[in-house]
Amino acid sequence: MAKLSKRMRAIREKVDATKQYEINEAVALLKELATAKFTESVDVAINLGIDARKSDQNVRGATVLPNGTGRSVRVAVFTQGPNAEAAKAAGAEFVGMEDLADQIKAGEMGFDVVIASPDAMRIVGQLGQVLGPRGLMPNPKVGTVTPNVAEAVTNAKAGQVRYRNDKNGIIHTTIGRVDFTQEQLKENLEALLVALKRAKPANSKGIFVKKVSLSTTMGAGVAIDQTTLSASI
Repeated sequence: MAKLSKRMRAIREKVDATKQYEINEAVALLKELATAKFTESVDVAINLGIDARKSDQNVRGATVLPNGTGRSVRVAVFTQGPNAEAAKAAGAEFVGMEDLADQIKAGEMGFDVVIASPDAMRIVGQLGQVLGPRGLMPNPKVGTVTPNVAEAVTNAKAGQVRYRNDKNGIIHTTIGRVDFTQEQLKENLEALLVALKRAKPANSKGIFVKKVSLSTTMGAGVAIDQTTLSASI
């Protein structure tokens, strides 16, 4: 068995795995234990009361966090005409049609999000084997296939996060960085939970959000007491 580093031992000693922490206490603890030599992200794992084996209970979507994610997002947009100019004005780094597809086929992947107008999907569809495995394939369910590409670019730049449950019914995404304030992280988490509850499948019965845990890039998970979050959730 591998020997734990001094840092990981310290984290294990300070985090009570049997406890649900008040949100501000949890964030303060995460900040204290975030001792990596880079600014760690704050990630969330949300266990949902769904049967992930059933397609009608899967949860997928996107929402803009009120305080962003702290990440600089580079956007590629497949569109043409006035939409192309609007996408550029909104801040998209890459805009095109066949020419953009050729760049991607040549291995030029300097972007984090791909957006497409519906008329461009005939081109984007040919890139499924390249974009799909990287989680970049545009999809109307997360707002990346849309006639309003400028709005989609603005959302991506403003800190939109996409979410999708895994095979165990768990959502994994980020809500910011450790240099965010406690209030910023709390607001982002609450906004994400509101979006998830709006996306609750009709066939999901019982408790929908079963467990919420926060962690940093290099840290341990801290379970959150959901009663300490906003009453509007």
